[in-house]
Amino acid sequence: MTQLSVHSPVGDLTISEEDGKIVSLDWGWSPIQKENEILLKTKILLDQYFDGENPTFDIPLDPQGTEFQKNVWNKMLAIPYGEVLTYGEISTHLNSHARAVGMACGQNPIPIIIPCHRVIGKNGKLTGFSGGEGIATKQYLLDLEEVDKNLKLPF
Repeated sequence: MTQLSVHSPVGDLTISEEDGKIVSLDWGWSPIQKENEILLKTKILLDQYFDGENPTFDIPLDPQGTEFQKNVWNKMLAIPYGEVLTYGEISTHLNSHARAVGMACGQNPIPIIIPCHRVIGKNGKLTGFSGGEGIATKQYLLDLEEVDKNLKLPF
C-alpha cells in the first residue's frame, strides 16, 4: 500500500492506494509516504474540492466491504455535489433499512470522495459522521458545498 498525506481544512488526511486504485482516506498523517500518479491526482482533486470547486473525482476506487456496503457507497457516489439524500431514501432504493444504511456509511473507507457527508437523517437532521470532528466536520463539508442551511444539528 502506498500513501500520501495532505493538509486540509478538516485536518490532515492520508490517501492510500493499492494496485492503482484508492482504497482509503483516513484522518491523520502517515509517517511513511510515497508519491505516485494516482495519489498526486487525488491530492489535486481534494485541493480543488476544499477550494470550493466541484471537481470530478474520476479516479479508480476500490473500497473493501460487503456487497451491501458497496451498494450503499455506490448510491452515495451518485449524490450530486451540493445535494443530500436521507438514510431512508437510500434504504428505499436498496430495499433495506435506514439503520443498515447508516452503518454502511459509518464504514465508508473513502470519505469525502465517497460522499457519506451528503447522507442525512430524516427532516434534515445531521447525524453521525466518523471522520475528523464528527458532525462538525460533516457540517463544514455541507457548508463548503453550499447545501441548504436549514439542515438541523442533532443538538
